[in-house]
Amino acid sequence: MNPVSQADILNLALNFMECRILLSGAELDLFTLLTPKPLSAREVTDRVGANFEGADLRGITILLDALSAIGLLIKEEGTYHYPSSISASLSSESSESSNSILPFVLHMATVWKRWSSLTDVVSGSSSRDKPDAPSGSLRDMSAFIGAMHVIASPMASRIVAAVHPQSSRALLDVGGAMGTYTNAFLQAVPQMKATLFDQPEAIEIARKFLTDIGILHRVTLVQGDFYQDEFPGGHDLAFVSAIIHQNSPEQNLNLFLKVFRSLDPGGRIIIRDHVMEPDRIRPKDGAIFAVNMLVATDGGKTYTFDEIKTSLLQAGFLNIRLLQSGEHMDGLVEAFKP
Repeated sequence: MNPVSQADILNLALNFMECRILLSGAELDLFTLLTPKPLSAREVTDRVGANFEGADLRGITILLDALSAIGLLIKEEGTYHYPSSISASLSSESSESSNSILPFVLHMATVWKRWSSLTDVVSGSSSRDKPDAPSGSLRDMSAFIGAMHVIASPMASRIVAAVHPQSSRALLDVGGAMGTYTNAFLQAVPQMKATLFDQPEAIEIARKFLTDIGILHRVTLVQGDFYQDEFPGGHDLAFVSAIIHQNSPEQNLNLFLKVFRSLDPGGRIIIRDHVMEPDRIRPKDGAIFAVNMLVATDGGKTYTFDEIKTSLLQAGFLNIRLLQSGEHMDGLVEAFKP
C-alpha cells in the first residue's frame, strides 16, 4: 500500500461535496424536471417550488451551476439540461428501468443523514434510536428496495452460478425484496419454484416486478417479519442475502434457527454478504460497511467466516464452507441441514 500523502487526506476531506450536490439534485428531482426540455434557473425554481415550499432562486441557481460544473448537467445560454448519457439513470420517469440508478442515489441520501451522526455514535453522546432494519417513509423504503435491485442486478447471475443450484427445486428467498435473486435462480433452474419472504411493502413491489417479467406463477409471496415470524417449510435451498450485517450475533443465530426449521433434511443455506478477513480491514468495502451498520443499527456489523460458521453450527448446520470471498458484498457461505 502506498503511503498516504497530505494531498490524499485533503482530497478525502473534500470528497463529500460533490456527493452532496448529486444527492440534493436527486432529492429535488431536478433530473426529471429537466428531461423534456432545457429550463432556466427561474423556471426550475418555480417547478421545484410546486413540490417544496420556499424554493430559493439563489440556491437553485448555485446548485444547477455546481451540477453543471461536475458534468451532470449542461449549461447553455442561461438554460440547463443534462447529457443524454445519463437521461435514463437519474430521472424518476425511468426509475423502474433496469438502467436507472436513481433509487440507489435516493437511498444514499437517507444513508447520508445517518452517517452525519457517526461522531456522536462513536463518542457515546448520541441519543437517537436506531432501527434494527431499514425503515422510514414509504419513499425511503421504496428507494431502499430499488437500491438493492440496482446493486444486485449486475451480479445476480454470477452469484447464482457460484451456488450451483441445478439440483434444487424449492428456494426460500429470505428478505427477497423485489425478487432480483429469485428471478436469477428461476432463470437458472427451469424446474425450480420459489418462496419470497419479506415485509408487506416489499412484497407488493415484488408482485409487480415478478408479474412484469412473467414468473409470478412460479413464486409464492409470503408477508412477514423475519425477526418475529417463522418461515414456511418444505425448501431444499435457502438464500439469505445481505441480511446478516444488520443483525447482532444473537439475531443471526435466531435467523439461522428459523432457516434450519424451514429446510428439508439435506437442504442447504447460502449466505451472501461481506465476509471479513480475521484482521477485519479486508475487504475494504466490508470495513467501511461496518460503519454504515454502526450508525444504522443497534447490533449490526460485518462478520468473519469463523463468526458466521460459529452461529451456523449453533443453529445445527454442518459441512460449512466459504464458497467464495469477494470485495463487494459477494462473499458466499454454504452450510447443510443434516
